[in-house]
Amino acid sequence: MSIDTERRIEAATSLLLSGNEAVARGAVEAGVLVAVGYPGTPSTEILESIANRQDMYVRWSPNEKVAFDVALGASLGGVRALVTMKHVGLNVAADTFMTAAYTGVGAGLVILVADDPGMHSSQNEQDTRAYARMGFVPLLEPSDSSEAKEFTMLAFDISEEFDIPVLVRTTTRVSHNRGVVKIGARLERPVKGFVSDPAKYVMIPGYARGRRPVLLERIEALTAYVEASSLTVESGSGGDIGVVTASVAHQYVREVLPDARILKLGMTYPLPIERIRAFADSVDRLFVVEELDPHMENDIRLGGIAVEGRAFFPQIGELNPDIVRKGFAEAGILPFAPPESDPAPPTVVRPAIMCPGCSHASPFLALKRLGAVVTGDIGCYTLAALPPLSAMDTCLAMGSSIGMAIGMAASGGADGPVVAAIGDSTFVHGGIPGLSDAVYSQANITVLILDNGTVAMTGGQEHPGTGVTLQGSDTTPLDVVALCKALGVRDVRVVDPYDMAAMYSALESSIAYVGPSVVITNRPCVVSPIKIRDKPYQVIDEACTACQACMTLGCPSIIWSEETFEGRRKVVIDPVTCTGCTVCAQLCPPLAIVPVPDWEGSTDV
Repeated sequence: MSIDTERRIEAATSLLLSGNEAVARGAVEAGVLVAVGYPGTPSTEILESIANRQDMYVRWSPNEKVAFDVALGASLGGVRALVTMKHVGLNVAADTFMTAAYTGVGAGLVILVADDPGMHSSQNEQDTRAYARMGFVPLLEPSDSSEAKEFTMLAFDISEEFDIPVLVRTTTRVSHNRGVVKIGARLERPVKGFVSDPAKYVMIPGYARGRRPVLLERIEALTAYVEASSLTVESGSGGDIGVVTASVAHQYVREVLPDARILKLGMTYPLPIERIRAFADSVDRLFVVEELDPHMENDIRLGGIAVEGRAFFPQIGELNPDIVRKGFAEAGILPFAPPESDPAPPTVVRPAIMCPGCSHASPFLALKRLGAVVTGDIGCYTLAALPPLSAMDTCLAMGSSIGMAIGMAASGGADGPVVAAIGDSTFVHGGIPGLSDAVYSQANITVLILDNGTVAMTGGQEHPGTGVTLQGSDTTPLDVVALCKALGVRDVRVVDPYDMAAMYSALESSIAYVGPSVVITNRPCVVSPIKIRDKPYQVIDEACTACQACMTLGCPSIIWSEETFEGRRKVVIDPVTCTGCTVCAQLCPPLAIVPVPDWEGSTDV
């Protein structure tokens, strides 16, 4: 966000903002001084939208656990703090999260967690509301951008009033959809300062036992608060059907049943069970419409209230108006819609592929030829699991590749050398402990660190290895080579992944080394921070033998030709998207791939 944009926002009375931008604006107006997190879709843009503010400390942390620790430390130091992450990031931060509920806070502390129903960019579909219940932490759920801002601000007030961290849960649709948001002034708050209180903040068992009753008392007080709060809103007056809902599902219910009686919950843990009971008593049938797990439905049923929900609305994927309409039709509330006479044409499936010139392709091609069993990690390179590379065998969670490789090698069940593949940001996030264990146990594995100098998968963010903070200031970059050697790895190799012979040789030699070894690739991401291009390549049709060796890279710039050779299809290269990485030319046996002569297109570097 530019300084001019900031001034425009400060001068405006309302703006069209995404949910993520609205959360950030809520933090600004609430007087937050420290905002930290780890990039993860769909939450990433929150911190990016306020990175240029000079009156706030805005940083990416190496992982969500560190981010939570930083935010909690700032809160205990007496300033309001925001920590952001996606749903799986809360798994990483859960250790601090669970105990912070015991200690309470200093100034307000809000945890923004963006869930991903439908798994658009995630490895699971977990529901953050389960953490609220497990940790006895209140949870707010905005349904649009306006509420995203207002609920974020309210969350800081609740945090301070009840001395507890507060969860704000968004979903992909709330995070990325846009809506009109009223803009207010920033609240400037004095720094309270840290007040030493070991019995409150030092969670040795003797002190922690005393904090458990305090935590339970807080939840009782919060339950009374939500019963009387304006966060619970009743609307509609028609019929004998009542619907309890929250978050973006509320929008779908309003669209499908515009005149229905709806009880919209802004706080979904703890629930305003008595408000719900009174609402249920006023209708003949009570439904719950919620995405993912039936948390509200189960709580309502535990309160002795007859309710329907999951029988008609799926527990898998995102909801949308059509799904909600179908559910109410199955419940006998709406008629079944007749099939469309002129249905929309089917959409063309766009396969997930690496970018043209991606430096991750060649290492996996080499690993495939070396017959390696590859335990993978979270990043763009996970696409190597798909054809035509088909060179990754596992991928579960951030940083898990190295530990899984150690176990795989120890099992003796791998049919080939064991290699862990991990990106530079993921290595900093969760791979370092795994590598230290590989050295400690002298595991016979190779760790491939794909260092492209950015958090590429979420849009090119900074991390400790880049030497630049989120707010653009220079800092000391992490030396990955020195770190690996400091951990005790004796065989560390750095290689240019665009040099196929060197890439293959480095991996072959490292695999042959007995004990833990590391290979580090050193090409920057081709699209971050700007698209890197050199002179594009072309295929000389007369020389092409249709061996199709270049197609094993899976580069989207290499496409099928209409020409054939001995019954096999030839290929051509799109000069507009080709980055000139040269890898396909190195793979071509007849040397039919050459630079485009006298290229006059753009070559931004």
